Amino acid sequence: MPDDQSPEVKAARQKLYDAGLELRRAVTGADHVDSSTRNVSDFSRPIQELATEFGWGAVWTRPGLSRQQRSLLNVAMLTALGKEKELGVHVRGAVRNGCTLLEIRETMLHASAYAGLPAGLAAFRVAEGVLKEMREKEGLKAKL
Repeated sequence: MPDDQSPEVKAARQKLYDAGLELRRAVTGADHVDSSTRNVSDFSRPIQELATEFGWGAVWTRPGLSRQQRSLLNVAMLTALGKEKELGVHVRGAVRNGCTLLEIRETMLHASAYAGLPAGLAAFRVAEGVLKEMREKEGLKAKL
């Protein structure tokens, strides 16, 4: 966090960061967060802090949408944007947040209709890989 801020601003930002870090770990898993933060450089540290503070702390902790709804929104947006690596993280997070495989599949199908079939096909490949890994490594039993 920048050093040129008032103590009140620092405290507020730290509170958002801490809440975001807790939620980020719950959704994406401690291994993913530890890997992201362990490999951070002085150059990239600010973007990791921003993602945790703003994305997770200020946005994901807001009332109004459930974690499941937020997960499905992320799956749809990341499908549409073709952000395959992040999509994999959020497919895993959607399962952890209690989304069914049917909900995840239908979200990606819906996004495919609006974002294009190449984006949808790529998203399905990513999701299938993540789900296969979760079955093998984490004992995922979920079915459609």
